[in-house]
Amino acid sequence: MSVLVIAEIDTHGLKTATRSAISAAAQLGGEVHVLLAGENIQGIALQAKEIKGLSKILVADSPEYAQGIAENLSPLVRQLAADYQTIVAAATSFGKNLLPRVAALLDVAMVSEVTQILAPRRFVRPIYAGNLNATVAAPVGQLVLTIRPTTFAPAELQGGAAEVVAVASTGDAGKARFVSRELAVSDRPELATAKVVISGGRSLGSKEAFHATLTPLAEQLGAAIGATRAAVDSGMAPNDWQVGQTGTVIAPELYIAFGVSGAAQHVGGIKDAKIIVAVNTDPDAPIFKVADYGLVADLFTVIPALQSALKG
Repeated sequence: MSVLVIAEIDTHGLKTATRSAISAAAQLGGEVHVLLAGENIQGIALQAKEIKGLSKILVADSPEYAQGIAENLSPLVRQLAADYQTIVAAATSFGKNLLPRVAALLDVAMVSEVTQILAPRRFVRPIYAGNLNATVAAPVGQLVLTIRPTTFAPAELQGGAAEVVAVASTGDAGKARFVSRELAVSDRPELATAKVVISGGRSLGSKEAFHATLTPLAEQLGAAIGATRAAVDSGMAPNDWQVGQTGTVIAPELYIAFGVSGAAQHVGGIKDAKIIVAVNTDPDAPIFKVADYGLVADLFTVIPALQSALKG
């Protein structure tokens, strides 16, 4: 049977994490279909049909889906699920919110945060904050998966010719309503897909110091800015900057941690980075155990020196 991928979209189109989910779905065997749900999304559908590996795009174009509310989307997925052996989404905030609801509605097994597909029903996923990898076998029957997008290459944007099919809306479930959204506008890359990420911990001291210290360096490096859970909880950085298993899991080419101690959930979210650099005054900080390069020094001394060196 076919595999259904639930797409995550924004004003720019299909998110990169969804293309990673498409690549993962292709490894399961059978045709790969994508569900696009939103409002006025025909343009996105026309772009998505070119993605390599897709056979069909199901388009649910209705106001109820404009904000991606999981309470409205889950009945739609449930309605379509009968035609699919497996339902897949990326393990982003969107996917983590939606697919457990879908699995509950279908009363089927779910495997989350898949990092490797060994067979159509055998997967590898991290446990104990990423300190161990478990191989799990799913029971017979329909299956719901979230995949970690950093471990699967995004499907190519060209080379496909998927059929586009409209599907009917299931309406407003009446369980939640959209109130408002605050969007951070930045010229820097998105945290989840950035090639370079710099992050800071609570030791930066204050919200003002956090931004004043890290923002100029991020602009020089063309980097995204991340933060530890402690920094976010203390109000120094916004929630969408949180890096770790309880935030955003990343796999940049370069990750630089300033004043980050290295809590288990944070390390679990950065372990796929190609190169990890840590700067901390504590030589026993756990972050040094996973860092490729470590510097025991004051970040307020290191960052200005690094900025000066980058200027040449």
